[in-house]
Formats: sequence, structure tokens, C-alpha cells
Amino acid sequence: MELPARTAAILGKLSQFGTLVCESAFHPVSGIPRKPVPASPGDLGVTFIGHSSFLLEIGGRNILIDPVFTNRLVLLRRFRHPGILVADLPRVDLVLLTHAHMDHLNRTSLRKILLQQRKHHGHAPAAVVPVGVDDLVNDLGFAQVETLELWQAKTLAGLEITRTPSKHWGARFFRDTDRGFGGYVLRSGAHSLYHSGDTAYFRGFEEIGRRLSPSIALLPIGAYQPESFRTVHTNPEDALQGFIDLRSRWMIPMHYGTFRLSREPMEEPPQRLRNAAARAGLLDFIRILAEGETALFPADSMARQPLLEMTK
Repeated sequence: MELPARTAAILGKLSQFGTLVCESAFHPVSGIPRKPVPASPGDLGVTFIGHSSFLLEIGGRNILIDPVFTNRLVLLRRFRHPGILVADLPRVDLVLLTHAHMDHLNRTSLRKILLQQRKHHGHAPAAVVPVGVDDLVNDLGFAQVETLELWQAKTLAGLEITRTPSKHWGARFFRDTDRGFGGYVLRSGAHSLYHSGDTAYFRGFEEIGRRLSPSIALLPIGAYQPESFRTVHTNPEDALQGFIDLRSRWMIPMHYGTFRLSREPMEEPPQRLRNAAARAGLLDFIRILAEGETALFPADSMARQPLLEMTK
């Protein structure tokens, strides 16, 4: 008997997930955590924790975006250790969460962060989430939980934070499809940074660049095979085109190498990005960070001309 199309699709996804779980179950976990590098006053620091998780130092504030420190996502096991330890986190002012998927909003990690912040720094940070996601974090103990509508901007901890669109989906489970999702642009003085969250390539990159002109773009480059995954994720070439559309100055890739989420080889995304950037003459504007590595951007570096003008 032929299965209904929706049932067949769900069973197919479960079969794919089972394969990924088996492949990750006994894979050795590599990488050695580092101590966070403090940015000098006036500089912007970007520390890659792994997957889509970052510690940002901007405007004298410390921001975590999509922090995931757990060794497992339900059944999926990490391939690489987080680049820094929760125990080594500085005082964190804000935690930004792009959407409800478990590899971005990890409640176990958030509990550990809040416990460490209260114990070592005597406070709890605030959280920022898209509209429709606050119920997943309201009970964790954040000092406050702020929700943002699409394109809404708020000033928090002295930073202007704007929620941006993406081409993805936000449900945590199968049916809660009304949850918001997207990225953020953070701005403080001369510094501006965009974290896209999960997204496929879409014309919205141009609009984000036109409206908000972020100097630094954190863009995803993994989870693109089979080809159908590109309806919600960018491959490295898609991400590079998004970077060009944004007219940003630097690109830092993310969403690769940590969890086995799709069929492409784990080491392929950064290699493809380097090759595509070299062909486009943009390799000098790509910063591929190892887990725990910090990129520092002095304030005076933001005065450079936009990427497209520099490459003419």
C-alpha cells in the first residue's frame, strides 16, 4: 500500500536522521578548548565557539549568539569540542537566539551558562529572541527576555540590535510553525555585525545590506546535501554570494564541522568556500576561524571602503 506523501516524507527524514546518528555515535571528538581573548577597548572581537555559536565583544559588552556547549543534540554527538568552556566565559551581557531549533537554542547549555554567570559574575544576562520563541526560555532565569519582530530594533546594553529575515523555518517540533526565526545585526559606534542564523540563499541579503550595512557577516556554509537541503541552508557558494549581496567587508563562516547534520563530507564546506572565494578574488576578505580562535577588528578598520569597491 502506498503511503501518503507527508507520511513518506517524514519517514524519509527519520531514516536520514538515523543514518547520521549512527555515523556520529562512535566518531572521536577532536579539538582543544582555549581561553577567550579579550578585545582591547574600541575593538570588536569575534570568537568562534563552534557550529553557529559565537562570543562577541562589541561596545564593551560580551554577547553570546546561539550558544551550544552540550556534547549531544538529542542523539547526535559532536565531532569537535566547543572552542571555549562555559567555565571560562567572561561576564555575559546578552544572549541572542536566532530560532528554536535545538542546534541553536539548547536549553541545557543555557542553564549551564546562567549558573556560571550567577556563580562567577553575580548576575544573569538578558536574552533576545524572535517573537514566538520566548516561551522556551522564560523559565530559565534570564534577567529579562526581549522579543523582536521582523526588522524591529531595540537598544539593549548600549547596543542597537535589529532582527533580520532569513529563508528557513522556526518550529521546534513538528506543529509549532508559528515561531519566529531570522538573524540579527548588532551595532555599536563604528562597529556592525550580522549573524544570519540558519538560512538558504535569498534576495533578502541585498535588503539587509541596503538597510543596515553590516561590516562583518557571519554566514552558514554547511548542511546542504542532499540538494533539497538548499531550500533552507546555503552551501559555500551560496553563502559567498550572500556576502557579496550584503556588501560587507569581512565574512566569517559558520554552521559546519561540529554536528553531522547532512551528507556532505565534514571537511568539505571550508574547502569549497576557499576555492569559491579564490575564484572570485575575495579570499583576503574571508576569515575562517578554528574553534576557540578570536578575530579582532580595530575600530579604525571599519573606515575601509565597502568590499565591492575594494575588489573593482
